[in-house]
Amino acid sequence: MMTFRSEAKKNDGSKETRAGGPGRRWWIVFLVICLGLVTVGVWTYVIKPEEAAKKNQAPSPPGVPVVAAPAKKIDFNIFISGLGSVTPLNTVTVKSRVDGQLMEVLFKEGQLVSSGDLIATIDPRPFEVQLTQAEGQMARDIAQLKNAELDLERYRVLWEQDSIPKQQFDTQEALVRQLEGVVKADQGQIDSAKLQLVYCRITSPIRGRVGLRLVDPGNIVHASDTSGLVVITQLQPITVIFPIPEDSLPQVLDRLKTGERLPVEAFDREMNKRLAVGSLLTVDNQIDPATGTVRLKATFPNEKNELFPNQFVNARLLVNVRRGAIVIPATALQRGPQGSFVYVVKTDRTATVRPLTVGEIQGGEASIKTGLSPGDLVVVDGADRLREGTKVELRAQNGGTMQQSY
Repeated sequence: MMTFRSEAKKNDGSKETRAGGPGRRWWIVFLVICLGLVTVGVWTYVIKPEEAAKKNQAPSPPGVPVVAAPAKKIDFNIFISGLGSVTPLNTVTVKSRVDGQLMEVLFKEGQLVSSGDLIATIDPRPFEVQLTQAEGQMARDIAQLKNAELDLERYRVLWEQDSIPKQQFDTQEALVRQLEGVVKADQGQIDSAKLQLVYCRITSPIRGRVGLRLVDPGNIVHASDTSGLVVITQLQPITVIFPIPEDSLPQVLDRLKTGERLPVEAFDREMNKRLAVGSLLTVDNQIDPATGTVRLKATFPNEKNELFPNQFVNARLLVNVRRGAIVIPATALQRGPQGSFVYVVKTDRTATVRPLTVGEIQGGEASIKTGLSPGDLVVVDGADRLREGTKVELRAQNGGTMQQSY
């Protein structure tokens, strides 16, 4: 009996050891506690100080918002501008050349007429009567002339026969010459009456636009009237007269000597809309000493009637073209004691001062002789807050952020 129990106890102990008894569980608990302590230590001495440092770190200041534009390499046009007025090549006040009653007005106000178009008629009956009288007078004088010529032939024969004195023959010959002059005068009266009849039909002397009617049908008009019947203005072609400074005159004359036709553009008063394109016609022969300017005349086809007589326009004369010029917006230019400069945005989004030499400034753009290269990003708005090395933030014209790739 004793032997059996001891063997049983041995067998039970071996089973507990193989199954992992209390000793093995203690090691597992020990490892878990160690891992927890390590985690707490890392959190306390590493992660938590870094987060606190990040929280305590002051944020970097934002960049100055600016608007920038790249420098371009283009053909830069050089213009001379002046405020001018549209002047017709021809303006005619149509008047009656005879006295009489205005019977018809055959035009509509504002109508375009051609040269020779009938626009009004005068009562022709008084001049028809004068023509009839002149023709009757001429018929009578021609009959007298023929009779005098026959008498002259008879007197010639009698004088050759020594039947009449020479004085009588000479008197008859003078009478014939006198009657010939009377007939010519009668012919002049007839031609005058016919001309008056022609003047009764008033035609347009030029091609142009008819203005407002000045006399209504039924009124008596006279050749001495100063107002006339209507004013006709030629619109095609039309001219613009504008002044330029006398200092610019040599440049214009040099181009004219080459025989080139210099282009001229006409803009509205705000210089926003181009109205027409023409060419320079001529230059005035003297400079106005009061203003120091000289007047230029340009001609425009005006096929669509873009220009109107006495209209004020801004004329722009192209005098030169600078090929391959570096051009930037004129608003980017800054001026200091050392001359002109711009702020250039570098690849690290900082601004740097760039001195430069400025050429011509035209239409809100400036040509740069030296100091910039194509593609350089220059600040056009917000430069008043910049200094050398200032951090910038690029903005679009509408206020949004502009993405710029380098």
